[in-house]
Amino acid sequence: MKIELDRPRCEAHGLCEDVAPKLMYLDENDELVLEQTEVEGADLEAAKAAVRVCPVAALRLV
Repeated sequence: MKIELDRPRCEAHGLCEDVAPKLMYLDENDELVLEQTEVEGADLEAAKAAVRVCPVAALRLV
C-alpha cells in the first residue's frame, strides 16, 4: 500500500510522527516529511496507526 499526505490539510500536530517515527517526521519548519510512501508488513501497521491518529485526516492509505 501507499501512504499519501494532503499537505494543505496537515496542521503539524505530530501525532503521526509519535506512532510511526520510522515512516515520517516533522522537520525544522514543522512540515511533515514522509520517509517512505510504499509500506508493507510492520510499516503498514504503523502507517495505519498514523492515519488513525491524525486529527485532521491529512494522511490516507491507498
